[in-house]
Amino acid sequence: MTLSSPPVPATHPERASWRPTIARLPVVVALLALVWCSLVAYVVFPDALGPAHAAALIPSIPAVLVLYGLGIVSWRESAIARIGLTLVMFWILMAVAAPYLPLVDPNRPIAPFAPPFTAKAGHFFWLGADMRGRDMLSRTLWGGQRVIVWGITATACAYVVGVAFGLMAGYLRGWWDEILSFIANILLSFPVMVLLILVLNFLGQSGFSIILAVTFSSAPGIMRIVRGLALVESTRDYIQAAQTRGESALWIMAVEILPNVRGPLIVDACLRLGYTTVAITTLTFLGLGLQPPDPDWGLMIKEAASSALLWKFAYMMIVPSVAVSSLILGFNLMADGLREMSLRD
Repeated sequence: MTLSSPPVPATHPERASWRPTIARLPVVVALLALVWCSLVAYVVFPDALGPAHAAALIPSIPAVLVLYGLGIVSWRESAIARIGLTLVMFWILMAVAAPYLPLVDPNRPIAPFAPPFTAKAGHFFWLGADMRGRDMLSRTLWGGQRVIVWGITATACAYVVGVAFGLMAGYLRGWWDEILSFIANILLSFPVMVLLILVLNFLGQSGFSIILAVTFSSAPGIMRIVRGLALVESTRDYIQAAQTRGESALWIMAVEILPNVRGPLIVDACLRLGYTTVAITTLTFLGLGLQPPDPDWGLMIKEAASSALLWKFAYMMIVPSVAVSSLILGFNLMADGLREMSLRD
């Protein structure tokens, strides 16, 4: 009698192309968590940290540089991905290093309507001043902090909810799939901006309301993606082997299926970060998102909307618009580059 060898779990040739890109994933996750925790502590809880709250950002500066170096090395096959990474890491570096850069107070009025490349009141305005005399360069470099903090946090929360429900629907199937898919279809039937406005009107205007609004609008789409991936993976031999060993459904979903579908999810996360940045900036422009006085790209565009009708003051709107567009472009290029590397092999 010939004994057959047991199935080898979780080995898939079609995912080999992802291994060079995400081989350092635990290190990358740890560094990203360090940067995110530092920014959240600085932006959300400055009073709790006291006068030395800026020190919370010190560990983030080398962490961002290490992340950039790892990305450049890992993504050397794709120039598009490296360009996108450079754009994104530039703004993240500016967000964590802003307190240590030679910038004036972004809320300090100096010389109203000072044009770019002029010196007034003893200060040189590289990008000009807004209608209240605040330095545009300082406000632009500081303005990415809140967009990055709330954008990454909201996207991460949406992924936690969407991935959890997607795995349950795709692996457990049955009535789990029917109920979760029905709820997702209801939420997906709303236009995204309408759903965001409804949630913010109900919960009020704050960063935490933005997190819940983005979770409500993005989690159903993420769930549909994960559900489809889980349906395919649940038919593979390594899942049957895990079931034969008596592994629980939670173990199979979290340890067996999720690591094998992470490649497409990383690409989708890059795209979704861009969508979330657009949503937060749009909501702030409409007066439903982040509130003044702290600098924010959406607020800068909103405040400059009336003055920018005159061409000589158009820089007040162009500068923050270019900033937010470059960040979104960076996320999109990263997603395109990762997809290109996955298809090349």
